[in-house]
Amino acid sequence: MMVYAAMFAALMAIGANITTFLPFLVVAGVPITLQTFFAILAGLLLGSRGGVLATTLYMALGLIGAPVLAGFKGGPAQLFSPFFGFVVSFIIVAYVVGKISETYPTKVGFVIAATVGTVINYVFGTTWMYYAWKFWAEAPEVFSYKIAWLALVPPMPKDAVLMVVCGLLGYRTAHIKRR
Repeated sequence: MMVYAAMFAALMAIGANITTFLPFLVVAGVPITLQTFFAILAGLLLGSRGGVLATTLYMALGLIGAPVLAGFKGGPAQLFSPFFGFVVSFIIVAYVVGKISETYPTKVGFVIAATVGTVINYVFGTTWMYYAWKFWAEAPEVFSYKIAWLALVPPMPKDAVLMVVCGLLGYRTAHIKRR
């Protein structure tokens, strides 16, 4: 399990910085990352426990200073980043996705698990972002929870497609790990 967890932590690090290698994946100034995709896939393929292990390892590596977070960032200061809530959410996402896919190991179950994981990622990450901007990043007075959500509109179509692809890919490859 440790090898699989390390592999998914590495995939998340690559996915976080994919625009460095493929700069055309920046759309309207918004980098397209694959962290959520790999966090969900970890839950689907490694189950709830293995997914939590992989995503916790990824977050721990980032917090101790390894440049694995988006923009090749790392270190304890990332806790105060408005976007760190998305990283924290990966642990919850992997657990919930893993539990759903373990309970409903069907194609539809996997797609539903990926969808629920994406929603959790957005809700937790956006809420963290809002409070971070409001309380320690000195957002303008007009900044609101609605504005925080509007900032996430550009990646939503990509994430809608990726959650379905992730669910289907997870379903098609889940049997490989069981061998």
